[in-house]
Amino acid sequence: MYRIMTVCTGNICRSPLAEYVLREALADAGLGESVRVEGGGISDEEHGRPMDRRALAQLRGLGIDGSAHRARELPSDAWEDTDLFLAADLNHLRFLRRHAPSPDHRERVRLLRSFDPASAALPEERQGMADPWYGDESDFVITRDQVLASVPGVVEFVRAELGAGA
Repeated sequence: MYRIMTVCTGNICRSPLAEYVLREALADAGLGESVRVEGGGISDEEHGRPMDRRALAQLRGLGIDGSAHRARELPSDAWEDTDLFLAADLNHLRFLRRHAPSPDHRERVRLLRSFDPASAALPEERQGMADPWYGDESDFVITRDQVLASVPGVVEFVRAELGAGA
């Protein structure tokens, strides 16, 4: 089983949006049985809370139900069995790299938008997603669109990681 962890600050906006959209896309690509997608935050301040209502609205607009989501901190055992960490922004990327137990683990950490063809060639500093929590509905639309643009690249990357037969 290939395991992906989406990561943001509190696990109520960006990482759950990415988690649910990616899970759906992997299922649609026939990879749902081979890949497990979870999310976590680098902070525990939102632990147990539902997804932000504005993020939920974006998922509902895509026909995805995220109502069961409850925020959680990045699990302490995440490094043991996660194959790919998808960070929402540069702060999350740096946090994950700083806490990675080995160089091999650091190689498993990527920015989500590094899989978006429109941003993949940009310097890493410009590939992050702004935190929509501080904005309004339009900021959540931007985040949704950035996730949607990145997910096909993640699906193809995972397909290649699993082998041509996947």
